[in-house]
Parts: sequence; C-alpha cells; structure tokens
Amino acid sequence: MDKADARPIYLDACATTPLRPGVQQRMVAVQNQAWGNPSSLHCFGIAAAEALERTRVEIASLLGAEANEVLITSGATESIHLGLRGLASSLPPGRIVISAVEHPAVTAAAQALTPLGWQVCMAPVDAQGTIQLDRFAELLQPPTRLVSVIWGQSEVGTLQPIQTIGALCRQHGIPLHTDATQVISQALPDWSTLPVDLLTASAHKCGGPRGVGLLLVRGAWKQQLTALLTGGGQESNLRSGTESAVLLAGMAEALSQIQRCGVDALSNSGNGIRRLRDALELQLGQRFGVATIGQPDQRLPHHLALLLRDRSGQPLSGRRMVRVLDREGLAVSSGSACSSGRDTDSSVLTAMGLPREMRRSSLRLSLGFWNSDDQIESIVERFERALLTCSEA
Repeated sequence: MDKADARPIYLDACATTPLRPGVQQRMVAVQNQAWGNPSSLHCFGIAAAEALERTRVEIASLLGAEANEVLITSGATESIHLGLRGLASSLPPGRIVISAVEHPAVTAAAQALTPLGWQVCMAPVDAQGTIQLDRFAELLQPPTRLVSVIWGQSEVGTLQPIQTIGALCRQHGIPLHTDATQVISQALPDWSTLPVDLLTASAHKCGGPRGVGLLLVRGAWKQQLTALLTGGGQESNLRSGTESAVLLAGMAEALSQIQRCGVDALSNSGNGIRRLRDALELQLGQRFGVATIGQPDQRLPHHLALLLRDRSGQPLSGRRMVRVLDREGLAVSSGSACSSGRDTDSSVLTAMGLPREMRRSSLRLSLGFWNSDDQIESIVERFERALLTCSEA
C-alpha cells in the first residue's frame, strides 16, 4: 500500500463516532454566547437558558415530539436508568420484561429493580436475534407492568418489529421503553406516530458530542417518573444537575443532518451507507466465505456482523482479530464496546442459540458518514492479511 492507502480506517460507528460537519463550530458559537448557568437569573444565565430551550424545541421538532417530552441527560445509559427505574419506582412491584439481547445498561437497570420486589423476565429471541412474538405476547399477562425492548441491536444489527411490539403493549396497557441509540444514528423516527412510551438515545453515536443524551417520555408517564438525581430540580425536577446548552446544541446539529424515516423503512434508510455495507459484505463473503449473523432483511443499514473461522473451519477469536486488524489500520469491534474488556461468551450470541465454540468468534463492522467506496478495496486487503495471520496463530 502507498501512504494514502495505509491511513487508518474507522469501522466502529456503533461504539462512537467523530463529530459531524458543523457540530464543533456550533458548539463553539454557543459556548461563546451562552456559557452561563441556565439556572442563574442574571443576563448570562438567561442567555444560556434561552439557548437551551430553543435547542430543546429544535430537537423535539426533529423527532416529531413536544418540547416538554424531551428530558436532557448525560447519555443513553442515564436515560435508560431514569426511564426504567424512575417509572418502576412509582408503580406497584410486578414483572419487567426485557429482551434477551438488550444493551448491558437495560439489563442492569432491570436487575436494580429486584430489591424493590420486581421480577425480571427475558423475552426469548430466534436464531437471528428477533423477538419471538408468540412468546413475547404470553409474557404480557399479569404481573407484567413494564417492558423494554432494544430497537436496533448493536452487536448483530437486528431491528426488532417495534410497531408490533408497541401495539401488543398498548393492548395490555403496559408502558414500553425502547433503546433507540443505534436507530437514531441512521434515521430519525416520528415520535408522534411511534407506539412507544419512553425512548432513549445518545448524541455520540450519531455524530454529536459525548456526555449528552435524551429521554423521550409521553406526558402520562412523565408525571409518574421519579428522579434518580436530586438536588437542583432541573429538567422538571426529574434530573438535577446543570444542563449544558453547549453539548445539547452539538446534539441538535448532529440530529439535523439525519433524515426522518418511517419505522418500516429503517433497514433501507441511508441508501449510501447501506449500499457501501452491502458491497463490503459481498466482497468478504465471496473472497473469504465469512458468514454473517443477525436478521439479513431487517437490520441496521450501517451494520455488518460476522462469524470468523479459519480455512479448516475452526472458530477464530474475535478479540484477536480486532487486535490484528488494528495493526493493519482497521478499527473494528468484537461486540458491544460498552461491555468490552471481558473475554467471555457473548450473551447476545448465547441468546440466539449459537454453538458455544462460536460465541467468541464474532466481529462487528459499523460504517459512518466518513467512509467511502474507494476504501473497500483497502479494507478487503487488510482483512485478508489479518485473517491469514489469525489462521496461522
């Protein structure tokens, strides 16, 4: 490779992303003009409060929501805990149903309810990571009082049938939370038509800054939320702590560059990035026989999940492949970055029923607005060298 081809290529958008064009400039402008504390009564505080609320209205408009339905948090993890634990604390103890392929933050929030008398039940998924709807419907019987289902699975890319799930929950009068962090990185859903009661997202997965996220919550359920962080009474007394007009402006700028998309069209959104993903998948499959996992037709458009084997058909370590690819200048992941550092079987692949020997052999490639067609040849070449190195180890 020449020097240009040797440049590192980032393929880990599901972990975090660089800032989209214009995000940093907008944040600098807000920092210069509205750096005060939004709770202060002097002119500097008032400027910050006005900037914050204008941005809240902007984000609400982008998502088809009302401004008072947008709660600002530090990111998706805090939003998840506020939504699930904050709502459950006002309900009589019962059963919370989550999918078997949730983000670790959802699992942790659900487990935190058990000392309060709640039962945690995991709805099973099929071999492609999709919720088994017949089993799910059975779990909506009493004593179920709360449901959380991840919309776009970050490890295998599967999109859950959120419309059907939401309709089932509404038939039973059960509030539904969804972790939409990966979905919103690709397309903005219309909250006004979405059969979901609480939705969480984080800015840094969609080209915004770290340290800011949101919880969308419908009015009827918002009234029942209990704050986890108390003190100053910000965010309608639901999330104390000084809000950052700067970070929220960065999130708004990033979201403004993502198109609105209907729920049923999510897997086909972002035509450019989906086409790039498909081309890369075709090359890797044809040249190296790499198998894909997840739902092939209903998946995140920027996501590619692989299972690795050597030429003799033996499983290869995904973590080792990540390290070797890094030396080749490709940044990828072996699973959820939020649970990295633990060399254990993937809970998601376990729930999908993959054989034990394959549960540490997954690799995730996730693309972003910075990737382009002219990188594919170089990606495939580097992948081939890394695969050969791992096969010979």
